[in-house]
Amino acid sequence: MKKIVSVTLACILVLVGIFTLTGCDQADKVSQNISKEADNFNVIRRLTVINLRSDKPVFELVAAFSIVVDNADQQLEVTCEVGEGTYRKHFIDIHPTEIMYFVEDVSESSVSKYHYEVNFQPQSILPVILTVDD
Repeated sequence: MKKIVSVTLACILVLVGIFTLTGCDQADKVSQNISKEADNFNVIRRLTVINLRSDKPVFELVAAFSIVVDNADQQLEVTCEVGEGTYRKHFIDIHPTEIMYFVEDVSESSVSKYHYEVNFQPQSILPVILTVDD
């Protein structure tokens, strides 16, 4: 009887492990596919950069963009597609104790593929909004 319970318990643990790993594999694959689509400029996203000392946003970008974190230079390298075959690149300094950034997928909203919007928001300068739509 003990042996049957042990074998049954072992089988249950193996099945749980298989289902758990399969779920992780699927989630990883979905995550990779979303990242690939975003890097191919097929997803409209919002990048918000926040000053941690003042807790205020200082930069916002809404566009189809690819983002790379360059830890050696402590900067974000953001490449935006603003039209068919037209791109703009932005470099944003990041310091872990002073700057935080957040990337949000907003592709569900009804915007054009080439929607491009940059907002500078600190109170010390006049807010600037740059927008390009087709």
